[in-house]
Amino acid sequence: MKMRKNSDLFATENKIIPIFVAKSIVYLMNYPLISEYIDAIKFAEDNFAELSYLRPVLGDDGSPVMTSGNFAVVFKMKDERDGKCYAVKCFTKEQEGRAEAYRQIAEELKKVNSPYLTSVTYLEKELFVDTDQTQDEEFPVLLMDWVEGKTLDKYLRENLDDQYTLEMLAYRFSQLAQWLIPQPFAHGDLKPDNILVREDGSLVLVDYDGMYVPSMKGQKARELGSPDFRHPKRTEDDFDEHIDDFPLVSILASLKGVAMDPNLLEDFGAVDRLLFSCKDYHDFKNSRLLKDFYPSPDDEWNRIIDLLVISIQEQTNFILSPNLPCVSKPSGTFIIDDFNDYNWDVSEDDIEHAWDDKFGAKYSSDKKRLLWVPIGLKKYTIRKGTKVIGANAFEDCEDLLSVEIPNSVTKIGPEAFMNCTSLHHITIPFGVICIGDRAFNGCSELHSIDVPESITEVEDEVFEETPWFTNQEDGILYIGKVAYKYIGDKINLKTIEIRDDTTEIGNHAFSDCVSLVKIHIPDSVRRIGIQAFAGCQALERMEIPEHLESIGQYAFYGCSNLVDINIPNSMSFIPHGLFSGCI
Repeated sequence: MKMRKNSDLFATENKIIPIFVAKSIVYLMNYPLISEYIDAIKFAEDNFAELSYLRPVLGDDGSPVMTSGNFAVVFKMKDERDGKCYAVKCFTKEQEGRAEAYRQIAEELKKVNSPYLTSVTYLEKELFVDTDQTQDEEFPVLLMDWVEGKTLDKYLRENLDDQYTLEMLAYRFSQLAQWLIPQPFAHGDLKPDNILVREDGSLVLVDYDGMYVPSMKGQKARELGSPDFRHPKRTEDDFDEHIDDFPLVSILASLKGVAMDPNLLEDFGAVDRLLFSCKDYHDFKNSRLLKDFYPSPDDEWNRIIDLLVISIQEQTNFILSPNLPCVSKPSGTFIIDDFNDYNWDVSEDDIEHAWDDKFGAKYSSDKKRLLWVPIGLKKYTIRKGTKVIGANAFEDCEDLLSVEIPNSVTKIGPEAFMNCTSLHHITIPFGVICIGDRAFNGCSELHSIDVPESITEVEDEVFEETPWFTNQEDGILYIGKVAYKYIGDKINLKTIEIRDDTTEIGNHAFSDCVSLVKIHIPDSVRRIGIQAFAGCQALERMEIPEHLESIGQYAFYGCSNLVDINIPNSMSFIPHGLFSGCI
């Protein structure tokens, strides 16, 4: 029976027990049944403490939308104030140290701003449930942003006949892995069910029950993850920032393999895993998949498998960090329908024939280009389907605190957000390809920018006068994780001159610049990243700065014409694979 929250008595059908009695007993907590949670969620406004503004989202059958697992049930909830959806996780089994772990996880994730993760808040004694399973009446919940998407496994299987989508999935996962491996935290239970693919193809990690954060150093793992994705030698004592390394490579190997040949999933996969199983890990040299398909004509696949072999042979989970190869973008990755048909310049004729929304913002007559936004707005959501944010669209909107850009946008025009002096953060969605001159110039409070891997062109002075750019490590602009990545995408460049104040050449910065013949590296450079010049087939000679401190693994992989290179005295060792593929 449903009870009013904050009642002085704990009630069941047959007895009434004072609350202080239940609280005085020390025992391992039992949790309600899923059916009892459903009853409580149906009356969320009465049964939540702090989250009373949430209401359950109902399915076609009138029941709350939910999913359940081994330890919890997750309900889709909607904020009745603004319509935003959340996931509320209710626990069905005890897990030692859960409350403190989630407090530590939530504190760590406050420092992280990434589309690969969702925010989490742990609320103790938040939900009242009338249950027969225990004398407790108030239970903890975990509040998260609701992520609309499909599990990686389901998405993969639904697209087995779409070669481009398979290649793009492998590429995007490799980008996620490149981001996650150097982080000071780890997910702890990486598997397809805990990786969601959004509608736009971007990835997000969910279910942080097994997560490691730095404040947990020295603790034992609360869970070990699925045997089909974890290192075969991992134990509860292996609990640090490296526990994701092996599953990242295993999943990447499967995704790359399926992109090579979709039939592999049917031949070697299973419902609850991808291409490899724990049986493979324990006898990798006799794996039928490897015997039949390794080595293959695909060098990327071979290099990924090499890492799995090394990790298993040396019986260590973290030999992989930070050597994970980056899967190449499939051809046509950023070819977007009629991309070039939408100009970011705004003419008088455009304004004269503009369509106005309810806020007074002007769009082109076909509603594909945002032309102008009136000064004075504090928040604004650009309409879905918009392709271009026009030049000067938000210029001098000094009161603008936030703007939501839809995934349909591909271009941000010159001076689009110039002098938006109240703007603190902006998320540029995956799909934006180019940003025009001085787009964020004068945004004096812009301390946080999410910049996607899709960008291939950034024009002059786009970020330079924002606090975000000023605070970039070593004064280097990173797009994704790579310094000046958009240079590396212009594979026909023959000569590159790096500015004299550069201290680091990022991972993959000039990889696959197949026409590159000459590059000058200034003496200021101290570090050259992983695969920085991999695939530069035309490069014959290179002068390394005499004060260089480190070169990443595979930095010159596949530089088949490299005949002359100096190694300065400052270098103490040659990293693994530095000259692989160099004749």
